[in-house]
Amino acid sequence: MNDTGQQRRIKVLLAKPGLDGHDQGAKVVARAMMDAGFEVIYTGLRQTPEAVARMSLDEDVDVIALSSMAGSHLPFCRKLKPLLEAGGLDDKLWLIGGNLPAQDHDALRELGFKGIFPTGSKLDAIAAYIRENIRENVA
Repeated sequence: MNDTGQQRRIKVLLAKPGLDGHDQGAKVVARAMMDAGFEVIYTGLRQTPEAVARMSLDEDVDVIALSSMAGSHLPFCRKLKPLLEAGGLDDKLWLIGGNLPAQDHDALRELGFKGIFPTGSKLDAIAAYIRENIRENVA
């Protein structure tokens, strides 16, 4: 609860990593997350791991989400993980969605990305996953 007695909204940072120039899906996800009642910060295209970590820390987000369609998700996440940890953000919920081959899912989980949402995932399933994994931390 905040000072006015209301529960704080879950805050989500949605980033487009690297040279990925496809953001239509990310914009759809961002809109759906706003419609689900989350506060969403969409970073726009071509974010570096350093920028994602800095924005996540500066904005004090609950969820750090990546939308990747370009196939560079593993190298990006390998660079991002130590930056998030160094910023004390390893207790946040890390999600990734997009063009994510099944053979990469275990590696993404090992890097700390708990929620993995391949292309075609249902928007309400993403929102439900966030609520289930964040609710107790936002009171």
